[in-house]
Amino acid sequence: MATLRVIVDQIVAPVPGGIGRYTEELTRELINTAPRDCFVEGVVSAQTAATLADLKTRLPGLAEIHKTTLGRRELSAAWQHGFLTGLSHGMVHATSLMAPVTKHDRLHNPGDQIAVTIHDVVPWTHPETLTPHGVSWHKAMAKRARKYADAVVVPTHSVAEELARYVNFGDRVRVIGGAVGSKLVLPADPDARAEALGLPFSYVLAVGTLEPRKGLRSLIQAMARSDAPELPLVIAGPTGWGDLDVDAVAAEAGLAPERVIVLGFVSDEDLALVISRATVFVYPSMAEGFGLPVVEALHFGTPVIHTDVPALMEVADDASVVVPRDDAAGLPERLSAAITQVVSHPELAARLRIVGLDRARAFSWRDSAEKVWQLHADI
Repeated sequence: MATLRVIVDQIVAPVPGGIGRYTEELTRELINTAPRDCFVEGVVSAQTAATLADLKTRLPGLAEIHKTTLGRRELSAAWQHGFLTGLSHGMVHATSLMAPVTKHDRLHNPGDQIAVTIHDVVPWTHPETLTPHGVSWHKAMAKRARKYADAVVVPTHSVAEELARYVNFGDRVRVIGGAVGSKLVLPADPDARAEALGLPFSYVLAVGTLEPRKGLRSLIQAMARSDAPELPLVIAGPTGWGDLDVDAVAAEAGLAPERVIVLGFVSDEDLALVISRATVFVYPSMAEGFGLPVVEALHFGTPVIHTDVPALMEVADDASVVVPRDDAAGLPERLSAAITQVVSHPELAARLRIVGLDRARAFSWRDSAEKVWQLHADI
């Protein structure tokens, strides 16, 4: 009998974000694809009984949940300095760098192994888009992982190549991507939900946490240009860090208030609806490791425009319109031109829908989970 302990704390983080979704979907499939006599357990920071009960509901089949004595912030600090690593014994899989990475004796305890996940190289390439604490924490944890982790999972070959420039993990890196969430399905009453959300008939859509790295400021400025299509901009996603005030940015750019609809955090069903009904989906991010919203838009056949971030280009693979990031001052103009191109050419939009649907089929959470199981078997 073997047990795989998965660090699932990101699921219950204040802002779960893409890593939270990744963690939930991957863990669910790890449970579903577990080999015979193998079980999956979860590890979280100190949480309320209600939160733990909700977590068990979201991850049916989870054998056990190990709750640490520290809250999330304190636990991340403890693991950064190598403290409270008692749960590092046996097989451990961390869906981020938040992990009890510590020295272990593989010779005398061959069953002890730990794999961590590094989703992007933003702390090294774009540190200005994160908090100073976030940058130092990620770099410190990557340093611990370089010394003690048995394997490092990255979502794309692009991240693997970029990461090698900053941290040498040798042959311990394994590429395992994500996929569209299993709960991302249309609601039973799509028209009623669309009306309740206030969705216009045609609109440009942006999805992601409201933070500087996502490039929303450039997109808002693009929509305010006189040569941009007269479409409203719908933004779906929770508030992150950086105090990105959408209304203030829109007012400064000269974009009329009625042309900006901020939905905030939305349920999976509503997100599916919002993506599926968009005229075009725009992802103007400055740096990404995978770009799950892009795959989700492709999945619903929504035409996609994104920046030339290597990981996004790898994931979309010619099923999108790509906009260069260089010359930041000119990015709004290029985004506006790309949106106009898609909106004004129905044949292009139709082609993007077809190739997008086909490309999205290349990603599967089951496949990702099976690769994780194989990774731990290979260690």
